[in-house]
Amino acid sequence: MPAPRQTPGKGRPTPSRREREAARRRPLVPEDRKAAKAQSRDAAREQRLRAQAGLAAGDERFLGPRDRGPQRRFARDWIDSRFNLGEYLLVVAVVALFVLFFPNQNVAAYGVYVIWALMVLGIVDAVVTTGRMKKAMRARFGDVEPGVRWYAAMRAFSMRRLRLPRPQVKRGDRPA
Repeated sequence: MPAPRQTPGKGRPTPSRREREAARRRPLVPEDRKAAKAQSRDAAREQRLRAQAGLAAGDERFLGPRDRGPQRRFARDWIDSRFNLGEYLLVVAVVALFVLFFPNQNVAAYGVYVIWALMVLGIVDAVVTTGRMKKAMRARFGDVEPGVRWYAAMRAFSMRRLRLPRPQVKRGDRPA
């Protein structure tokens, strides 16, 4: 009968619980609290600046869940490559708001008509644009995620220079 094998030792004694706890022990509060707080604040600021730059550049790692994915990127590029009536709705609404305060009621009424006309035209433009976008997405991706049309329509109604993530394509360019 063969002799039972013995596992080799690790070459040092097993540390006691007291030794392990002493090795792990750290102070709860740093020695210089003011310097630690300043260092933490600087690190957080650096992280925020990196995230902000990544978001502006459209880097997927820094995008929120709403903006992630190839279909959302395609929708952003599709909207950004076109002229949309909706992006001027806010500007015209503010101008028309001032017109509403004119003493002449006819001018105020025309201001209301302009706001309504632009809203209707903007909605029709968004529906037509997102319908075409969905058709192109079906050709490229097959199945289209739910909510992509709404995402694209809301982007079409925001002013181009205020959009986040920033537009990656110029007007007139084809989306990638």
